[in-house]
This record gives sequence, structure tokens and C-alpha cells, in this order.
Amino acid sequence: MLNQFTSQPIFGFTLCVIAYCIGVKLKSRFNYPIVNPLIVSAVICIAVLLVFGIPLENFKAGASTVGMFLAPATAALALSMYRQMKVIKKNIVPIIVGCTVGSAVAVISIALLCKAFGLTAEITASLIPKSITTAIASDLSAQLGGIPSITVAAVAVTGIFGAVMSPYFIRWSRLDNSVAAGLAIGASCHALGTSKAVELGEVEGSLSGIAVGLCGLITVFLSLFI
Repeated sequence: MLNQFTSQPIFGFTLCVIAYCIGVKLKSRFNYPIVNPLIVSAVICIAVLLVFGIPLENFKAGASTVGMFLAPATAALALSMYRQMKVIKKNIVPIIVGCTVGSAVAVISIALLCKAFGLTAEITASLIPKSITTAIASDLSAQLGGIPSITVAAVAVTGIFGAVMSPYFIRWSRLDNSVAAGLAIGASCHALGTSKAVELGEVEGSLSGIAVGLCGLITVFLSLFI
């Protein structure tokens, strides 16, 4: 009976929505970066699956529907970009240079660290796209000869870590430039980090959204030379 119920797409979708709502509620009550709705919802979903012994395939049947909202949510960032068009035009050179340097550092550092730890070429190819959005990273990983599932996991961990830690890094580095902060978040922790950048301010959110797109394209180009 339980397996029959959980195999319905509505189960996975409903669990994701309820878990995220709980995460948002906890975030409003405990305003700490670690109490991130994404982390809370992930923990709740994993706990439910483990406690009740629900197969992952059953959960994914409905949870995958949530991914459909990623594209419109990303496209919605265009509104804040439009509102900050003057800032973007004024800083177009720093934006391009910053995204290029950020992408290069991400790709080169991963390649060097994988080599230093003796990881295989397949794992290296899987980790190289970890700092760009999932939509681009999974396809790029496959083209490089990597394992897309590992890439998706690495992208998720990178994004969650960035969403939690970016406010601390900005504070510790005394970075008081909204443009630089937004670019840094978007270049290092893609769309998940952008969700935190939006909370910091509209300038940070719009610049982070631009960095997600630019860094994705630049990383694809850089991968041609790997």
C-alpha cells in the first residue's frame, strides 16, 4: 500500500513543497545562513525516505516535476537585470573580466586538485563543471567524458555551500561593493547562490544572475582546451 502511494507523482512533488515550506518557516524564525530552506528541505526529504524505506525512484517520479520551475525562475531574474541596466552598462568591462577570471580559476583549480589527489580523468571531467548551473553542467560533463550524476551532486553541494557561506565570506573579506559581491556569488555557486544574492539586494541578485549565464558559456569554451 505504501509503495503504491509513494509511486504516484503527487507524492514526491507534495513532499518537496511541504519540506520547503517548513524550511522557509524555520528561516523566518531562525535567521541564520545555515538554516537555509534548501538544506532544510533536503534533510527532511532524505529523512522521510530513509525512515519509511521509500525507494528513490518513487520520490523522483514526482520530485523531478519541481525541476520544471527552474527555467521560469531563472528567467524571472531578467526583471531585476532590466531594473539594474544602468549599473550593468556602467560595469560591463568588470563584469566580463570578472566572469572570465572566475571561470578560469574554477576550471584550473579543479583540474589541478584532481591531479594532485590522483583522481581519474572521468571523475575530473565530472567535477570541472561544478561551478556552473546544472542545465549546462550535466551536458558538458557528458561531452567531456564525465558522469553526469556525479556532476549534478557536485553542483548541488557547491551551490548549497555557497548559499550558506557567501554572506560570511562577504563579511570576512569586507567586500562592500554590491557589483563585485553579486558577480562573485554567481560565478562560484551558480543559481543556488543567486537565491542568496537576491536576499542581499537587487544589485547583487541581478549581477549574480548575469554571472551564472556568462560563466556557463565561458566554462564551455574553456573546456575545449582541457
